Amino acid sequence: MNVNKRIDHTLLKADAKKENIVQLCEEAKKYGFASVCVNSGWVKQCVESLKDSDISVCTVVGFPLGAMRSKAKAFEAKDAVENGADEIDMVINIGALKDGNLDLVKQDIDMVVQAVEGRIVKVILETCLLSKDEIVSGCEICMSAHVDYVKTSTGFSHGGASVDDVKLMKETVGDRCKIKASGGIKTYQEMMEMIEAGADRIGTSKGVQIVCEKSMHRD
Repeated sequence: MNVNKRIDHTLLKADAKKENIVQLCEEAKKYGFASVCVNSGWVKQCVESLKDSDISVCTVVGFPLGAMRSKAKAFEAKDAVENGADEIDMVINIGALKDGNLDLVKQDIDMVVQAVEGRIVKVILETCLLSKDEIVSGCEICMSAHVDYVKTSTGFSHGGASVDDVKLMKETVGDRCKIKASGGIKTYQEMMEMIEAGADRIGTSKGVQIVCEKSMHRD
């Protein structure tokens, strides 16, 4: 298993500077990660830094709260794609899901999917804020919207990915969506636990640390 290609190498800090983003891209090329994941203001820089590689550029939309209007998310997603983004990680309208306003949750996702015209869409549920039933509902809406991935967390709330939540998501979506686990994944062991639970991608800012640690383990 090439675990390096399961990692979205992530830098979403507000104080990230150009040199940090360039370094992120160089690390992604060196270790052969799946993508770099950055705020949308850095998409053009990443496209330039990764132009001679097979590393995808992933960006976040409606991040980290998901509470803005659907039109705003769709505009942000379309702008990111126009600047070269290959993958979009969007945050759902968490409050609407908790209110049981499932039509609004789906409309929110649909507008982003339509805006990106076939690019990969990963939908962030923010599982630490949801009940098990709400996680299942969120996954079901994602399947009906034909997104590519359901994703656990932003990493900006009070909790991140858990093995139990990934298992529940996998039980719900089966093979109809892939799963991205993110938020608090810092070690090779934690990454492998998420993969064994059903995760296809791992979002982490500790990608280099994890792959260096991997060399001390046997796959």
